[in-house]
Amino acid sequence: MEAADLASGKGHRDENFPVASVLLKPEHRAPVMAFYRFARVADDISDHETLPAAEKLVQLGRMRAGLDGKAEGSAEALALRTVMADYRLDPVHAHDLLGAFERDVTVTRYEDWDGLMGYCRLSAMPVGRYVLDVHGEDRATWPASDALCAALQVINHLQDCAKDYRTLDRVYIPAETFAETGARIGDLTADRATPALRAAIVSLVGKTRILLDTSAGFAATIADRRLAAEVAIIHRLAVSLCGRLETRDPLSERVHHKSWETAFLATGAAVGSLFRRAA
Repeated sequence: MEAADLASGKGHRDENFPVASVLLKPEHRAPVMAFYRFARVADDISDHETLPAAEKLVQLGRMRAGLDGKAEGSAEALALRTVMADYRLDPVHAHDLLGAFERDVTVTRYEDWDGLMGYCRLSAMPVGRYVLDVHGEDRATWPASDALCAALQVINHLQDCAKDYRTLDRVYIPAETFAETGARIGDLTADRATPALRAAIVSLVGKTRILLDTSAGFAATIADRRLAAEVAIIHRLAVSLCGRLETRDPLSERVHHKSWETAFLATGAAVGSLFRRAA
């Protein structure tokens, strides 16, 4: 079995946040897209609804072998390895990301917020760090990037909380949050969120807003103007989605932005970012 046989069909335009948008310079988009294709394949493996856990780990192992340049490695990993060598990029980010997908196979529950952030350290933060390295940005930008990427991950988890549980028996809402609000994991199977589950979601949105506050000045610290504009857009979309999660039920209502809403928010954020730089 090849990794391509497990593909979900999802592409970079289907993600909740921009991935290698046209804002980025062509020479930067190429390595970012190579990383995305690698991540997309690994995600499809770990999220496959019928593939046995043992086989998922075998397939993810082939991806790690590809990063190491071994002949049995997957094509996507070997391709990324070549790109990283050409651009002199640290492979640690790709290895860390694979660790998150392996964890998705073996860990389906989190005890507390710190545990969830530990997962984000593998699943989200390496993505931002890789993109910054592609652009040659100062690594002093990493803490703000880490905060933003972790926020994006939690937002995605909250939007998909019912789907993740129903299809993969995976719950990212920490046990401590269920206990604090009186919610139960079984609430995720309902057509509508119970008041307790809504309270749990809103509680996590509050913590996510702290991450977004931490990363509010991130775009202004980025030297590359185009990347700064894209980061400003992503941050604006994330803040908007937090507001939606506080007022909408992800079990019964649409939380994702419509295309025109994304375009409206993105335009405002990009223009604001570029204007501040010109001032």
